[in-house]
Amino acid sequence: MGIGDMLGDSFEYTKETFIGKWVRWIILIICSIIFPLIMGYSLEVMRGKKPAPEPGTWVKTLIDGILYFTINFIYMIPVWILAFIFILPSLMMAFSGNVTGAIAVGGIGFLITVIVAIILTLIAVISVVRFAREEKFGEAFNFSEIVAKIKSIGWINLFIKLLVVEIIIGIIAMILMMIPYGIILLIILSPAFTVFMARYICLIYDSA
Repeated sequence: MGIGDMLGDSFEYTKETFIGKWVRWIILIICSIIFPLIMGYSLEVMRGKKPAPEPGTWVKTLIDGILYFTINFIYMIPVWILAFIFILPSLMMAFSGNVTGAIAVGGIGFLITVIVAIILTLIAVISVVRFAREEKFGEAFNFSEIVAKIKSIGWINLFIKLLVVEIIIGIIAMILMMIPYGIILLIILSPAFTVFMARYICLIYDSA
């Protein structure tokens, strides 16, 4: 399935989830404010359920959302460590007057940190879906299976597909922020963005 087909499927899925189902929309807006709940609900979408399930089983949804957040948090720890390792020496060089050294260390550190962040983000995305499907926290760190899945999808292919959808959602969000009351519209549409993204990631995972 190509990017266009995935985007189209995700749009139709999101439309069926929300249009004419205003009570569900309102509930999911509230869940977006209590963000672990919307994260937990998105896992239901990543499990491949079609049509999207009704919000409910709140304790499980909340726990799933907290675990989802925890998985992403753990995967990003090396990024923060790298950023600290490179930023601190760079700042010390700058304060000591070694501006050239500060720029060099900071630039190299930034590049390394970005590369590691991209790789870990790709791994984290697939690990979250694996957790959703297996419903076992440890499966989010089953690196042999996760890496095998990414290889079957293709590292570059996965990166491009995620980049495209992030750019699209980012542009829409930026446009909304530029119009009057755009922040309100963004809040109203945030659960739709979440479901759209979750469905898109689900399709990527199943494309392997």
